[in-house]
Amino acid sequence: MRADMAAGALTVRTRHARPRVRLMPQLTGWGFVGPATLVIVGLSIFPAVWALILSLRDDNLLAPGSFVGLQNYSDLLDDPDLRAATLHTLLYSVLYVPGSLVIGLPIALALNRPIRFRAFYRTCLFVPYVVSAAATGILANFILDPQFGIVNDLLAGAGIARQGFLQDPSQALLTLVVVSLWGSVGLPIVVYLAALQDIPRELVEAARVDGAGALRVFRAVTLPQLRPATVFLVIWQTIDALQLFDLVYTTTKGQPLDSTTVIVFYLYQQAFQLFHAGYGAAVAYALFVVTLIASGAALWHARRGEAPS
Repeated sequence: MRADMAAGALTVRTRHARPRVRLMPQLTGWGFVGPATLVIVGLSIFPAVWALILSLRDDNLLAPGSFVGLQNYSDLLDDPDLRAATLHTLLYSVLYVPGSLVIGLPIALALNRPIRFRAFYRTCLFVPYVVSAAATGILANFILDPQFGIVNDLLAGAGIARQGFLQDPSQALLTLVVVSLWGSVGLPIVVYLAALQDIPRELVEAARVDGAGALRVFRAVTLPQLRPATVFLVIWQTIDALQLFDLVYTTTKGQPLDSTTVIVFYLYQQAFQLFHAGYGAAVAYALFVVTLIASGAALWHARRGEAPS
């Protein structure tokens, strides 16, 4: 009898212990991710909510403001300076996003071949990507200076007239595109390299057995297999282009003649130079919506292309 009671008590204790044993890994996991979660909430979610509230107010961050509803968003439609900044941003994006893919893919294809010093070349091409945009901008100012820059010295030595580059309204935005491509083409190269190495060799060998040449293999096998990587890069590079700020701030500051004023730099001017914080927050949320729509459109187009006919 006592043995049965002891066995029953042991069974009860075991049943109560099992939930605690199952719960311990979860508590341990939350113990590790909890601080990071608080940081993300504190530095991302809370500021985003606060900025949304600020966009509905006429506020300068210095004195008490007033609630104006959607007036800031309505003012966006009648702002010629914002339209000019939007045009500059779109032009930059149209040149930068396809350019990074067109440059990155051929280099990735070359570096995917068994050549000498391949690892060294990969490192050299990726290093500019990990350098901050601010450092890239300072370097660009130094080497592209119209009077003392090394690029203009080389042009003068070749008998070509010195160029204004970042100080010429007709060249400044295009120069920013070139500098951005130099600093960020490492990402498409690395992503495409990883995608190329994931292509099953059986597909390539089967195409060659069927008599397909190198160009046919590239079009029929390689490009379709690179589609997910291309979609990712298009979305990532588009977001990067729409959020251009650091490079503009460290090089032209929107000049000359406002020819390089892009949306995020215009937002910065409104919020922190002119103290139109509510209007600047409205610009930020409008840009967020545009970025979300552009990313969703790219994903929809990609899934539509993958759908069976």
